[in-house]
Amino acid sequence: MTVAENDHPAATGENQHDAVRDPALNPANEHHHAHHHHTAFAEKGREDEVVYSLGTTAEKSIIPDPSPLDHSYPDNKNTDVSDLEDLGEGRAKRPWQRRMIKQWRHVLHAVIWLLFTGGSYTGSWWIAGLILHRYDIGWLIPFLLYLAITLRILFFYVPITIVTVPMRWTWDHTATPLVPLIPKKLRYPSAGLLVVAVILVGSFASPETPQNTRVDRVVSLVGLGLLIFTLWITSRDRKKINWQAVIVGMLVQFIVALFVLRTKAGYDIFNFISGLATDLLGFATQGVEFLTATPLPDLIKNWFLVTVIPAIIFFVSLVQLLYHFGILQWFIGKFAVFFFWAMHVSGAEAVVAAASPFIGQGESAMLIRPFVAHLTEAELHQVMCSGFATIAGSVLIAYIKMGVNPQALVSSCVMSIPASLAVSKMRWPETEETLTSGRVVVPDDDEHRAANALEAFANGAWLGLKIAGMIGATLLCIISLIGLVNGLLTWWGHYLNINGDGLTLQMILGYICYPIAFFLGVSREGDDIYRVAQLIGLKIISNEFVAYHALVTEPDYANLTSRSRLIVTYALCGFANIGSLGNQIGVLAQIAPGRSGDISRVALSALITGALSTFTSASIAGLVIIDESM
Repeated sequence: MTVAENDHPAATGENQHDAVRDPALNPANEHHHAHHHHTAFAEKGREDEVVYSLGTTAEKSIIPDPSPLDHSYPDNKNTDVSDLEDLGEGRAKRPWQRRMIKQWRHVLHAVIWLLFTGGSYTGSWWIAGLILHRYDIGWLIPFLLYLAITLRILFFYVPITIVTVPMRWTWDHTATPLVPLIPKKLRYPSAGLLVVAVILVGSFASPETPQNTRVDRVVSLVGLGLLIFTLWITSRDRKKINWQAVIVGMLVQFIVALFVLRTKAGYDIFNFISGLATDLLGFATQGVEFLTATPLPDLIKNWFLVTVIPAIIFFVSLVQLLYHFGILQWFIGKFAVFFFWAMHVSGAEAVVAAASPFIGQGESAMLIRPFVAHLTEAELHQVMCSGFATIAGSVLIAYIKMGVNPQALVSSCVMSIPASLAVSKMRWPETEETLTSGRVVVPDDDEHRAANALEAFANGAWLGLKIAGMIGATLLCIISLIGLVNGLLTWWGHYLNINGDGLTLQMILGYICYPIAFFLGVSREGDDIYRVAQLIGLKIISNEFVAYHALVTEPDYANLTSRSRLIVTYALCGFANIGSLGNQIGVLAQIAPGRSGDISRVALSALITGALSTFTSASIAGLVIIDESM
């Protein structure tokens, strides 16, 4: 983000100090387009009124404090100007809803906490869980939910520094002093060897199972190594690779998989999350029944238009409502701060990577819209790679309704956050100075802000209708086109004496992608490798919707082993396909028309890198899965 020349005078005195601290206030970075996240005062030439974000996620222990927003109010240096009463020219009154919430928030917090603590019959559910399920893991989920709510309310009144400061002190006096003891040239190799050791122990320490022998794990491990080597050998600048991002990303990705696929607690937590997603489908069905008949006739009960499309519309509308209240931005911001701190990526990269699994590839880029025009090429690559490496929450709901493994889908989305950062930093390392390298910011989008919750929900319904319509039309056209291509290939293959199923697009893709499926660790029983290769190829040239639909419905894939089915579920869980390539280029070029050339330059590389990211998740799943029936 930079500052317009005709909006801000040259920095002098105190403002020069601010310009040194923040490159956004440096006149050398001038440009001439308006910033919707600035206050009205910034447009009148008052530098001290620049607002980077009305809801910043920056942690004070990690991110440097910005310049005071209002020097005339020393007791409210970092107070958001939109949260003030009428203080004169240019200052709007706080909405009455916000004043009421502020006045009654203590009572509201107390009521919420008492309900979940056990103050009423409906609120005693977690205490009952502790008593009735004390000998099994059934108490864990309600307890974690209660703990999260309690801590959130507590930190409204107690500074979070009482936790972060001791943690920082412990880190500075334990891990930090050990780093200088290791020669500088050996630090990253040592950390890499440590990660390799963790992966080896975590993969091979458990006993064998019929479909997860140690030979199967070796194949998946070799495949993971080949994927990393491919990224390294094709890197644009191997000397500039951010090895901390790579090492931490791979470690976090493996730990998430280990937690979900090897522990009962991890499985229960992700099963609980996927169960909540599944329950959303039931509420959408109630709306469908109102529009059609109650109950749904058997004739249309399994129709895609009746089961999947309404769920997408409802979920998108719900997401817009959460976004209006700031819940989604807060949640994404907390994820982003962790990866920003741990992996040493820029704030913009961290925000997009954390947001992509929840709101999708185009919407995640909109979260950092003011910064898109000033992203480096490596950041553009990362933004696109994050979109290709995962799926959005709206289609996640659709895949669960189709019958795809929900735990694998949800865990794959979480694993894609560190994985996309790691692989992108290998393929396209950062060689420039990033504008958001010192902060994590989710700017407010005042231009598209709804007036109230009702408008936000209605806008979400309209957006969901457009998304669902686009998905339905795309599937209709793609599946029809594949049928046309198969018809032509079969006719041609007839004259080449190709018998059996004939020469089809799936047959060609099966042979092309055969090595990929093999090194992912797919079961070598029957023709599993060939069938999985077909699905991978089908996903890349069409989309994951078509591939998942074939996996669930077509008889050719009904006999896949549980190991192969799980691995291919992870391998398909991403938007890395030709259609999404055009979608991402279009969205980013619309946000920043002046960067369309750079966007097109990095797009193909980001597509391939995003596909490799999902393949790393599939390889790791092949390493750690024990219960193949998951």
